[in-house]
Amino acid sequence: QVQLVESGGGLVQAGGRLRLSCVASGRTFSDYAMTWFRQAPGKEREFVAAINWSGTNQYYADSVKGRFTISRDNAKNTVYLQMNNLKPEDTAVYYCGTGPRPYGTRWAGDYDSWGQGTQVAVSS
Repeated sequence: QVQLVESGGGLVQAGGRLRLSCVASGRTFSDYAMTWFRQAPGKEREFVAAINWSGTNQYYADSVKGRFTISRDNAKNTVYLQMNNLKPEDTAVYYCGTGPRPYGTRWAGDYDSWGQGTQVAVSS
């Protein structure tokens, strides 16, 4: 059974930065794509970023492109989301997800395991 544990969330001022981490266990980490989604209060969960199994391809939502960077360390079974120049509209619970495909997509239904989420709050 896959387990995903996110960390790194918190409260930051607009223009600040945070780095989220997600540690995976229960599956061969390097075989599968990883993704970050987020859900703000009263809104649907939305795609943020994805990375393929090897880390050579990354995909971003237009709203975060140029500010966020997704990366992975297969030796540590960890995926990261570096978030720079944060805006109040980035406030949400951030979830990491994985598998069962080696290539990332923008669709939540293409992932079969999710973490519990980490809260990010950006003040203006």
